[in-house]
Amino acid sequence: MVDLVRMTYGHSGADSKTNSLGQRPMQARVYEARAAQFLLLKAPPAAGKSRALMFLALDKLENQGVKKVIVAVPETSIGSSFRSTDLTSYGFWADWEVKPQWNLCLSGEDGMAKSQKVKAFEAFIDSDASVIVCTHATFRFAFDAIEKARGVEAFDDCMIAIDEFHHVAAADDNRLGEILRKLLAREKAHVMAMTGSYFRGDSVPVLRPEDEARFKSITYSYYEQLEGYEHLKSLGISYSFYRGRYISAIPDVLDTDRKTIIHIPHRGSAEAFGEKHDEVGLIMGAIGEHVGRDPDTGFDLVKRASDGKVLKIADLVDDGDGRSRIKAALQAEAKGSDGKRDDEADRAKVDIIIALGMAKEGFDWPWCEHALTIGYRNSLTEIVQIIGRATRDAPGKPHAQFTNLVAEPGVETTVVADAVNDMLKAISGAMLMEQVLAPNFKFYRREDGDIRAPVETTKDGTVHIGIRGLMEPPTPRARAIVENDMNELVAKACQAMDRRVVADDVAPEVATQMVLTDIIETTYENLSDDETESVRQDLAARMNLIGMAKRASQEGGFAKEGEEYDAEPSENLSLMNMVKRFVNVRELDIDLIDSVNPFKEGFDVASRAFDTPLLKTIQDAMISQRIQMTEKEALTLWPRIKRFRAQEGREPNPHSADPLEKRLAEAHAYIKTKKAERQRATHSGA
Repeated sequence: MVDLVRMTYGHSGADSKTNSLGQRPMQARVYEARAAQFLLLKAPPAAGKSRALMFLALDKLENQGVKKVIVAVPETSIGSSFRSTDLTSYGFWADWEVKPQWNLCLSGEDGMAKSQKVKAFEAFIDSDASVIVCTHATFRFAFDAIEKARGVEAFDDCMIAIDEFHHVAAADDNRLGEILRKLLAREKAHVMAMTGSYFRGDSVPVLRPEDEARFKSITYSYYEQLEGYEHLKSLGISYSFYRGRYISAIPDVLDTDRKTIIHIPHRGSAEAFGEKHDEVGLIMGAIGEHVGRDPDTGFDLVKRASDGKVLKIADLVDDGDGRSRIKAALQAEAKGSDGKRDDEADRAKVDIIIALGMAKEGFDWPWCEHALTIGYRNSLTEIVQIIGRATRDAPGKPHAQFTNLVAEPGVETTVVADAVNDMLKAISGAMLMEQVLAPNFKFYRREDGDIRAPVETTKDGTVHIGIRGLMEPPTPRARAIVENDMNELVAKACQAMDRRVVADDVAPEVATQMVLTDIIETTYENLSDDETESVRQDLAARMNLIGMAKRASQEGGFAKEGEEYDAEPSENLSLMNMVKRFVNVRELDIDLIDSVNPFKEGFDVASRAFDTPLLKTIQDAMISQRIQMTEKEALTLWPRIKRFRAQEGREPNPHSADPLEKRLAEAHAYIKTKKAERQRATHSGA
């Protein structure tokens, strides 16, 4: 297995500490903003978003004139996160109470028909009850029915809390987004939106800019969460490749001593085969012998082939009658005589979970150490959610791992090009997670004589870094993009990873300048050249900084010129310390940043798992699929061509064995041809 990303954190324990009201740092940050009518919370899975809502909603019910709180979740299994909760024992002034009849998720998918849930929702509106929990679907249907009968004013003085908010989209055909815009337009309801991944895999924006501007935004980053953990110290993101059927690789990538969630391939994907139940059976067979099923929990019992230990496996793929019992057993926390969680008993409850569409967002299993996903995921949002299942802090859990098992794009693959593309999409997920897991960077132009430290961290955890030659945003619009939209742009950049940017004949400038510029120009209309360039430079810096710091560490440590290297291994450096050391010893400038291809590193790391013939097959497939030379790429490469001539004393050779030199020669020929064409046109017109 190849670790594309491995990050170590400071494990300060700050995230587990609570204030006098029983609030963790993120929850306290939300509570401070409780007066906001429209609130957007961006926080990773397991950060405590559900309890943050409880604190906020109770204050709005008691002090802000809100009469009812409506909590909408994407699926019924998540509804349990919002069940009645004791808050007063930890210092708050009230408990969160949801009567069972108003938690419409407790009945499960089939326990209550759609029409019954809508009637129950209407009854809630007419009752004196304060809180209801339902699915997004129930809320949509109920809203339509109530609006038709009474108008949108029926939701005045209500607080609408939408969990997993990335399911909303600005597109006109998204009903949940349309309902939200109606509520915002009327300005009589309170809205709290919560998400662990504030971008969508389909690249449709979550909110329109004018709507988002009305929200008070609170961000609690993955980095803040992981840095503040007490037990979890590191996270690895790895990829492994298989030939034939993926079942053959299961023994190599599955360590049954680690608590693992296995996500089998989507139906219809190239990795899937046969019936989904057959795949589950074969996975269990790869582990050992099936010896029965626990009658109380519904967990399958499998005797491990290596030593005979009986493992408890929860099958969430089977959507039959037994799944509700399995889900209930997973959600039931093992408690000791003091009423608190018995860590040892709760950890021993289950060993492996096998899932298809479940166990992603809103699913809480703190003991999960390994998320094994088979087949690449087209949605980067889905990848973030899956990885989030393994990043809960728990005693005896120092490391979490995500592994993506994908088909090897070998010579025996029917369509090599498609397999290469799948592999690149998988790698792009690791690139995105590296950015998601990073601190909140803000870059500024560093001038001669600047007395500020080159890297500084503010109280809110934002890391300010100076870069020489950086173009500052020239307009309020460009600054707003840099301050608010970079996560979305990074996601789009990762999704753009393909053969154009990782083939051996690609110059770094093609990725950092041409490709990133294209992404920005496609995303925003009518930006000036200066606005586009300022956003591009910030995006390039954001995508390259961690990789540059990591490489410096791996190549022998950090030292200024003339000093001895500090050769402390990177594994012993937290992410922030690694970045600080790199920035402090190296003058960062925009030319240095533009000289690094942010996409190439991930591919180079992944390629270490391939033998030489296979790697050549992959490289040839990528180069063969390259687009023909364009004027834009040729102009992008022109400064590099001039440097080549100055350094080598010759023109780049079109027959060179070096793919990049060959590409430079092609660009040079293209420029000369176009120049000659323009000269002929000028002379003929004279």
